[in-house]
Amino acid sequence: MPYLHRLGVDVVWLSPVLRSPMQDNGYDISDYEDIDPIFGTLGDLDALVEALHERGMRLVMDLVVNHTSSEHSWFRDSRTPGSPCHDWYIWRDPKPGAHPDPAAPAGTPRGDEPNPWMSAFFGPAWTWDAERGEYYLHLFAPGQPDLNWDNPNVRLEIFAMMRRWLDRGIDGFRMDVINLISNDQARATTDPSRGELDMVFQFEHMALDQENGNRFCPIPLHLPAMKRTRARWNLGLSGHGWNALYLSNHDQARPVSRYGDPVSHRHASATAWAGMLHAHQGTPFVYQGEEIGMANYPWADISELRDVETLGYWHEHVEVEGENPAAVWPGIVAGSRDNARTPMQWDGTPGAGFTTGDAWLPVNPDHLDVNVAAQVGVPGSTFEFFRRMISLRHSLRVLVDGDFDLLEPDHPVLWWVRRLWHGRTFDAVANMSSDGLLWDLPEGDVVLANCAPPVHGHRPADRLSPWEMRWIVS
Repeated sequence: MPYLHRLGVDVVWLSPVLRSPMQDNGYDISDYEDIDPIFGTLGDLDALVEALHERGMRLVMDLVVNHTSSEHSWFRDSRTPGSPCHDWYIWRDPKPGAHPDPAAPAGTPRGDEPNPWMSAFFGPAWTWDAERGEYYLHLFAPGQPDLNWDNPNVRLEIFAMMRRWLDRGIDGFRMDVINLISNDQARATTDPSRGELDMVFQFEHMALDQENGNRFCPIPLHLPAMKRTRARWNLGLSGHGWNALYLSNHDQARPVSRYGDPVSHRHASATAWAGMLHAHQGTPFVYQGEEIGMANYPWADISELRDVETLGYWHEHVEVEGENPAAVWPGIVAGSRDNARTPMQWDGTPGAGFTTGDAWLPVNPDHLDVNVAAQVGVPGSTFEFFRRMISLRHSLRVLVDGDFDLLEPDHPVLWWVRRLWHGRTFDAVANMSSDGLLWDLPEGDVVLANCAPPVHGHRPADRLSPWEMRWIVS
């Protein structure tokens, strides 16, 4: 709590902590009313809420209601004829006239699925349930059956459960894959006049460095595409909805590895991306470790990974389709969600200060140098940059309500955002490359920078060093 408070955090978002068999790191909930024992107890959660509220912070819980775990009592009951939960999930008969192969390997079609849909985690989106004699739909893993939101009783039960958590002191929810239960426009669903959602996470910019949206097939990022995508969402929701600003979360590779230069310019590239993102309108999100520049893990073998999506991709492409493992492996290393899930690096001790035991994933060996203890209170550190940036987000009204403009949209390495509010001009300018850049920079007070200011006789004021970023107010 003191660490988060010092950073300037307003809201803490917890990934799922409810009871779960953990087939997908808690995104397969088996009991919406209790905390999973690996995380603690309901009493521990109450203490967390109280500690946050005492410091003026709030708690948002990750809530997954597109689907449950296949171990949830609702799903078990749905197999029973006459059960109140009989149609709480999406069940379908086999395709008429088809001849199934009962010996089909797990994760491959039997041949009589209701339709050829594939799951997000690879393999068919339908799994045969011998007890009920029907297929059930799961847009993700087989252990995550989709709820039937067309059933009003499902909706009422979900709403009642959410109200019980709010009554307990939770301040809000992040609704996981909520777009899958109903398609609507972000501008409409986040419009305050409708009273539905406060903000939206969009994923368009997350696919710009992927071939056909496949995280395991990375391609070089074209910066103008990123600039234009962020600008379009900024302008599209302005005055009507609200953006969530993020580059990193539990499902994404570390941004300094994905977009920056973690070897030669880790601090500068990590902070350049953060500074330009936070210059947009919306609520910024900082994923744990992002504020100290944590990078991807140097994976050496598939046995080190735990992510169900990663293992599903490897199984389908290597074990089923017979692709060359050496050709598939680089995409696994770059794109696996487990890159974001290694333990938080608190210090340089063997367990990184996270544990003295064995964590679910290995500690990144770079924790000896990249850790909280080495950065908090240290001028020029990545943590102190984030702390200063968050403080300015709190104090500069132009960053909240200012009009938005993207300058030099086609420049391949320069990112320039301008915000205007009541006669005040805010410019965020960055060189998003590992080479120096000469540019005629705007005049004004530099309120945030990730590199030492120009010194007369050393370099011109209009030369941006590799990955240099400045916030300028005039």
